[in-house]
Amino acid sequence: MTNGNTVTRERIAAMEPRIRPYVRHTPVLRVDMADFDRPPLTVDLKLECLQHSGSFKARGAFTNLLERTVPKAGVVAASGGNHGAAVAYAAMRLGHKATIFVPEVSPPAKLERIRSYGAELIVGGARYAEALEASERFAEETGALQIHAFNQEETLVGQGTLGLEIESDLPQIDTLLVAVGGGGLIGGIAAWFAGRIRIIAIEPEGAPTLYRAFEAGRPVDAPTEGIAADSLAPKRVGEIMFPIAEAFVERSILVSDDDIIAAQKALWNRVRIISEPGGAAAFAAVLSGRYAPTPGERVAVLVCGANANPATF
Repeated sequence: MTNGNTVTRERIAAMEPRIRPYVRHTPVLRVDMADFDRPPLTVDLKLECLQHSGSFKARGAFTNLLERTVPKAGVVAASGGNHGAAVAYAAMRLGHKATIFVPEVSPPAKLERIRSYGAELIVGGARYAEALEASERFAEETGALQIHAFNQEETLVGQGTLGLEIESDLPQIDTLLVAVGGGGLIGGIAAWFAGRIRIIAIEPEGAPTLYRAFEAGRPVDAPTEGIAADSLAPKRVGEIMFPIAEAFVERSILVSDDDIIAAQKALWNRVRIISEPGGAAAFAAVLSGRYAPTPGERVAVLVCGANANPATF
């Protein structure tokens, strides 16, 4: 199964051992929703929020740097924060120069993390799309290798290794809930599972990129608002991931900012997991009841990012 591109199970499986020395095998926490004042339900939380650089993005970043030739000018990336931190971390580990463009909406916690990895950080523009345009100009002027946050085959292949790891950890699950912004994460995971489990996309109401794409039958512009705008609000999903999502993602469910805030607080207060808004979005669907499992359904939720300060919850 090629899904119209080269983001295949075979390529993901071959990539996993190459990035394994650089990424963590993140843990799974089994919880009962009764602990969150909801009806009893066993849910497995895959804690990719504990990954290097604070999110799943490290997988795609290392895949890009290991699979592609990095010039003397180094690498450049545009990011709401997490992708930039991951690229900066991977570049630091592999000895490359990194320049990261982020929009003004990026939170201080993410900017501090990017700087801590020694990258040159450039802040400008209201949203991700403007940072992306600036990074593209920089790449043209300097020859730096551009690493796209989601619309790049290597990025999807790297994120797909998380699907492989989830299947290894949780071979019995029926359903996996995954937050969506540009779609690199869910695209890679869906390419790995290839229809063998139910995959549900979870998106903020203020940034329904995949939801709108499903409605239109193609990637289209969507609003870029809401509490998770720094991580889940590009203008549209990637062209590479969309046919994979059409084939293997069952549907998209929208959650409100209030749902996401409640999920962040619940994860911190009940199980001491720090999660940023984008990282908590998938759990918000279960906590709010917007996703209601059928009796006996075995559900896993991906908690995908932790670059936040719990004092702000």
